[in-house]
Amino acid sequence: MALIKSISGIRGTIGGKTGENLTPLDAVKFSAAYGTWLQKQAGNKASAKTIKVVVGRDGRISGLMLKNLVNATLISLGIDVIDLDLSTTPTVEMAVLLLKADGGIILTASHNPKEWNALKLLNDKGEFISQEEGKSILDIAEKEAFKFAVVDKLGKIQTNDNMLADHIAAILKNKMVDKKAIAAANFSIIVDAVNSTGAIAVPALLQGLGVENVQVINAEINGHFAHNPEPLPEHLTALSREVVAKKASLGIAVDPDVDRLCFVCEDGTMFGEEYTLVAVADYILSKQVGNTVSNMSSTRALRDITLKHGGEYFSSAVGEVNVVNRMKEKQAVIGGEGNGGIIVPDLHYGRDALIGIALFLTHLAKSKKSAKQLRNTYPDYFISKNKITLETDIDVKSIFEKIKKKYKAQPVNTEDGLKIEFDNDWVHLRTSNTEPIIRIYAESNFETTADNIAMRLIKDIQEAI
Repeated sequence: MALIKSISGIRGTIGGKTGENLTPLDAVKFSAAYGTWLQKQAGNKASAKTIKVVVGRDGRISGLMLKNLVNATLISLGIDVIDLDLSTTPTVEMAVLLLKADGGIILTASHNPKEWNALKLLNDKGEFISQEEGKSILDIAEKEAFKFAVVDKLGKIQTNDNMLADHIAAILKNKMVDKKAIAAANFSIIVDAVNSTGAIAVPALLQGLGVENVQVINAEINGHFAHNPEPLPEHLTALSREVVAKKASLGIAVDPDVDRLCFVCEDGTMFGEEYTLVAVADYILSKQVGNTVSNMSSTRALRDITLKHGGEYFSSAVGEVNVVNRMKEKQAVIGGEGNGGIIVPDLHYGRDALIGIALFLTHLAKSKKSAKQLRNTYPDYFISKNKITLETDIDVKSIFEKIKKKYKAQPVNTEDGLKIEFDNDWVHLRTSNTEPIIRIYAESNFETTADNIAMRLIKDIQEAI
């Protein structure tokens, strides 16, 4: 069906034809290219030490098969593997730092359906590789410029079952996390683990925070996702029903690799994935003045909250690595993406639902409010999120040029696709890093206005095509 090579890694559907899907041969080729790139990075030091790579996977059906291929390929290059097996994206990122590894590979297609999987590649800081580094790896793969190790120089695989505990321990020690306040609040929480590794990670974290009343739905880790794994309102109806039925304090939903986070209020309504970052930033900024960053497709509510606390807000192109780079540049104290991705530099530069949960619950406990009451303290903006599936021969650049020309009277930002400002409203058009689509996000104070702006631009795109 699809093989996408991008800043977000090598992502594709399992099975089918080599080069067009994520087949075993493709997994071996790109793993070998990544390992070769790491060896080149090490240069002369490579002979003096053995390169170490952390590998972890989410609960997808294809995860074990893919992990075995990746691990075997890396050791065939003479690279040692630290195998976390079932894990989360932020745990693998933390493991690279804590274990002083040279890189990491996370086997997850994040929010994509079960037929997808991916190799997400990390550098020695536990951060996603840059676009330039990604190009180097793709070039090595294209040329098949690999040199495998002789039998006496093969790498070794070491399993590590401690990293989730170490990750949670680091969260519990974070100066902004208040375990006592959370435990005293006596929260009852329903977790939707969407049949992946959140079923292990989130309850373990909540236990560490002193939350005793926890129920997990979709808890079996089998990769047969009970619903579309993207944590959007239309996919979380079962969680909403369960929160209301059990009279829970709130619901927590994560995606399969636990880097995205959203909440359900006690009345079954959505807190709003866009407002996950807003609420966490509000808490952090109440304790320390600082700057914030989110991507161009995220709500302007973060800007409002940042200015209220005396900080400066900055936007970046979409993509975690772009957000991280802007955060470092502007020395942001909190940042992330409006899809429920929280990045707390004090812990690590990666989206992390687990630190997000700990900070949100601290904020909620200290506020003495219910989840619904807390949500009502924030400005109401509505984002209409839409997409158009692309045929392989569509020239997106020419489409965007036509639209840019049509709206030349409006302020237009071309840093990442096309963002057009309409007084207090905006629309952002961009191709996805993870799917063959154009995303169309529009925001306004009114839901119907946001929808109407999005529909108008969808019509413009269709006419341009």
